[in-house]
Amino acid sequence: MESIYYVLSFACHRQCRHCYEDRFRPYLRGELADVVSMAKHNFPRVIANLPERMRYLDLDQPLSGGGFEERPGRVILSGGEVLIDPVREEVLYPALEALRAKYASRGGVKLVVQTTGDLLTEKIIGQLLARGVWMISVAGMDDFHVGMQGSKRVPLKERLISWFEGAGMAASGHRAGERKWCDQEGPLYSFFGATPDSWIGKLWPRGRAWTNGLSTATLTDNFCNRWSGGLNFLNHGHSGSEVAIEPTGDVYPCCLKTSHPLGNLTEEPLIEILDSLADHPAFQAINRGTPERMGLTQGWSADRFLERCETVTPQGKPYANLCVGCDAFHHEVLGPIIKEKRAARLRRRSGVAQ
Repeated sequence: MESIYYVLSFACHRQCRHCYEDRFRPYLRGELADVVSMAKHNFPRVIANLPERMRYLDLDQPLSGGGFEERPGRVILSGGEVLIDPVREEVLYPALEALRAKYASRGGVKLVVQTTGDLLTEKIIGQLLARGVWMISVAGMDDFHVGMQGSKRVPLKERLISWFEGAGMAASGHRAGERKWCDQEGPLYSFFGATPDSWIGKLWPRGRAWTNGLSTATLTDNFCNRWSGGLNFLNHGHSGSEVAIEPTGDVYPCCLKTSHPLGNLTEEPLIEILDSLADHPAFQAINRGTPERMGLTQGWSADRFLERCETVTPQGKPYANLCVGCDAFHHEVLGPIIKEKRAARLRRRSGVAQ
């Protein structure tokens, strides 16, 4: 695949009011031990069920003799916050080592670590680079992160740039949210955040962003039809393909996460899950970035879907977005279909094993 966005752990040192996931928050003592234990238990099985090769054909780069240029894909490791203790030592570093080992003789992989940035140190940067990290992506550069408002984030950014460049890293030419990633040699660094000009600036109608009434997205903001949305998630082996994975092993077609996961990578391989869904019209619609058409063969016209996109925020204000209609369609129609397809896959695997 071109890209896998793997949330290693729900643990975070912040509880930001704009976060799309309620489970990203501080955990203390026994709770933290449980969250870390789950991540440690699951990540080896998840990595074992990732594609055998993280390579893809770049459809924007045709070869003169026919075919397309083959490039190494990416695995983006994120949280929560993957640099907090003990997630960093017990989960992140072993996961980086396992991914590097898995793909070392299979064409390689580009490893990206995403962090809010305020926990980075020169020592940690060195430890990440020693484990083959291609890019460190600092994602906390916005006014929603306490202490990062406006000019307050400038000293941190300047300090990090000094450390990055002192470690031999270069600034990435990639703009967050763009489908076409840079083709630079690493190691690289980048900065982004939920700023008004970014692809997540309007905030997804999820988690605390939804509870706090912060999403300004409208019906014309199609999060599905863009990078990190559902667009091209089925097209593994080709440019544009990306899926998102939770610490539980649940896999989704987008970072926003549909209300039902496609399957679970602690149980079965990712490619088998995707291929089992590829012929279903609902998933084909998500893959095209046209979620309003996902129910056409299930009795939901596009007009009916758009009607179900309308709701009211927790603050009592009218709101409409395609994600709301997608949730409704999953709850009322697609959930049982996903459940049956998962059961059928597990039955086939059980039969093969016997």
